[in-house]
Amino acid sequence: MQTKYDIIIIGSGLGGLVCGYMLSKNGYKVAIFEQGAQFGGCLQTFKRRGVKFETGVHYVGSMGAGQSLDRFFHYLSLFPDVKVSPLDPLGFDVMSFRGERYRYATGYDNFVETLAQKFPAERDNLKRYATAMRNVAQSSPFHSMNDPTEPFQFSSSYATTSVNDFIASFTTNTVLQNVLVGLVPLYAGVKDKTPLYVHSFINDSNISGACRIMGGSDQIADSLVRSIRSFGGEVFASSKVHKILCDDFKATGIMLEDGTQIATDHIISNTHPEVTIDMIDSHLIRPMYRNRIREMEQSIANFTVYLKFKENTVPYMNYNYYHYNGDEIWNCENYTAQDWPRGYLYMHLCPAQQAQYAQAGEILTIMRFDEVAQWAGTKVEQRGEAYKEFKQRKAETLLEQLERAFPGTLANVESYYTSTPLTYLNYTGTKNGAAYGVLRNINAPRIVHRTRIPNLFLAGQNTNAHGIMGVIIGSIIACSEFLGRDFLWEQITGEYDKIKYKHEGTKR
Repeated sequence: MQTKYDIIIIGSGLGGLVCGYMLSKNGYKVAIFEQGAQFGGCLQTFKRRGVKFETGVHYVGSMGAGQSLDRFFHYLSLFPDVKVSPLDPLGFDVMSFRGERYRYATGYDNFVETLAQKFPAERDNLKRYATAMRNVAQSSPFHSMNDPTEPFQFSSSYATTSVNDFIASFTTNTVLQNVLVGLVPLYAGVKDKTPLYVHSFINDSNISGACRIMGGSDQIADSLVRSIRSFGGEVFASSKVHKILCDDFKATGIMLEDGTQIATDHIISNTHPEVTIDMIDSHLIRPMYRNRIREMEQSIANFTVYLKFKENTVPYMNYNYYHYNGDEIWNCENYTAQDWPRGYLYMHLCPAQQAQYAQAGEILTIMRFDEVAQWAGTKVEQRGEAYKEFKQRKAETLLEQLERAFPGTLANVESYYTSTPLTYLNYTGTKNGAAYGVLRNINAPRIVHRTRIPNLFLAGQNTNAHGIMGVIIGSIIACSEFLGRDFLWEQITGEYDKIKYKHEGTKR
């Protein structure tokens, strides 16, 4: 460990690692400090009885050849370390609502026509909705891979119009309105609060080409760490940053939990914004700014059941299944003890290309932090019998619902494991175990990458947008402060063109 770096990055989640990759690749002396023993944040996985489970990333979009995430993965040298498996193009997501199942198909024409089979009178409305959603997504140059030197087309209305109002402007059919918002768990959406751009970016990405990561998303983190080190950057685990040090004008360095002080010219924090400001004892962060960050609403947290199946018993399900109880998909977070859960997401993990049987599956549902607040401050595996009993009751409720949707599944479950918002808090350090950090809210200001301290920047899921795509683009925006947006655009697109040319030349 050196005594000074050009740039220190706090946290090794995807945002921190992507920043570390771009900056070290371009000559900056970079160090990343991770408080946990494992790198990756939401990319982390864990193993039980030889089977790997995901903690945060379950599937990705825009992975078709030449699409945006495919290009980013090429630029970040993630291939061939990371392999993906396309989900069923005839229905990569299935929405179960009011006793019917509705499929989301790959490609906009297929997406519209597949839903129009269920809603024939709504075909034209579906076309208008799909076109509008696509236009919102295309307004982001790095999301659409349109030249960012062209005029920026992102409208303020995309951030001030709610998802539900946006959808209602195309159809009065309440069932279709609900079906079109079926992916709400992917961004922890809240009715009358979540902006339409959040919905549009994620839906557009998935409709363009949804895939699972084969063998675990931790491979993304491992690949990025190897690349950063090959560029001369340093990445440290079990190294918790205790303080961000400042003089009268700017940040000057960090202090680790053991008291070690390290100087730097710039800092990028990939931690939750509130965690970041709590590290700073300086007049540069004014009380009004601190209070605004602390008072921001957090997204909802999750309860997850991880299933290990008996060998060669459960056919691999190449789609994601969203089930909703009741008459509305919104407001699942407002459950009661009697009607929990109001919905869940069930999926299989992909062990290999064209897998015949699943080794593992996961059931995710919403859980408020107040349900587990009484055990806050306790350590993993030391929360007591009451906590274990709580998790078992919740798991059994979810498993009963899964069995009703997929009869015979429970007989083929060899073992299962659970996680709560407290588990997620331990893995990621996000406030209250919030699945997506700060809630995007049309009535509240957005978190941006710049802070009140001129050489301190933010990255990660709290800036820009959710998901792997949103985090990568947020990292590009943060690194543009050092490298320039036009330079990064040319580097990202130029390297993809070289790879494409090499591949086509080999084919010829």
